Amino acid sequence: MTISHGIHCGDCITGMKSMPNGCVDLVFADPPFNIGFKYDRYKDSRPDQEYLDWSLDWMREVHRVLKPDGSFWLAIGDKYAAELKTIAHRELGFSMRNWVIWHFTFGPNQKAGFTPSHTHLLYFVKNPKAFTFNSSEILVPSARQLVYKDKRANSKGRNPDDTWNLRPQDSPNSFRADSDTWYVPRLCGTHNERTGWHPCQMPEALLERIVKVSSSPGELVFDPFVGSGTSLVIARKLDRKVLGFEISEEYAARASERLTKVGL
Repeated sequence: MTISHGIHCGDCITGMKSMPNGCVDLVFADPPFNIGFKYDRYKDSRPDQEYLDWSLDWMREVHRVLKPDGSFWLAIGDKYAAELKTIAHRELGFSMRNWVIWHFTFGPNQKAGFTPSHTHLLYFVKNPKAFTFNSSEILVPSARQLVYKDKRANSKGRNPDDTWNLRPQDSPNSFRADSDTWYVPRLCGTHNERTGWHPCQMPEALLERIVKVSSSPGELVFDPFVGSGTSLVIARKLDRKVLGFEISEEYAARASERLTKVGL
């Protein structure tokens, strides 16, 4: 059975079971972190083993629907990052390319601890010898170019680091170049990108880099946890096909509206 492109309301495991083997080029997943966050429909406070078993179930389906040369990006918090990396690699056979750290500002304040200011982005492929990595789409100026003015520097730039503490020159069309260091902050309530109806919206600049480097125009980008829909909106802006599942009827409807505005 082939499921139509776009956003579908329903459980992602059930939805993926209706998809054929090897049909997706890029998967981006930002699942619930199981930290008691308040969502519209999902209960984000499962017992540890139940959460890990559920994670194994949905990642197993991700592995099945991903093409042999496809890529899988997983956004996850500290609590389960190590366990999910182990599940993906040892139990499902994914090959890990990078453990990327997204560093942001405006983390949730802590009364008796350091303010969390990062999210883990685990980058996997099915085949470590054959996968899409469009480095020319994400090159950034090197220190040799900017600081040392070294004529030996590659004029095209270099690949970004695996800690995404981004600077204006890394993405001049996305952020103001008013300082020599910039971050991809979480989207606070006053940010222009903020939809206002989803509690965990990711910034477009972050998804743009992932979609550009791990897929090509015309390919299929899949998100099993659509949420606010940013991953698929960016994918459509970059001329990719899109498919996703969202368990909340409200979130699915609102994300579909966003997607319609950029042209499904």
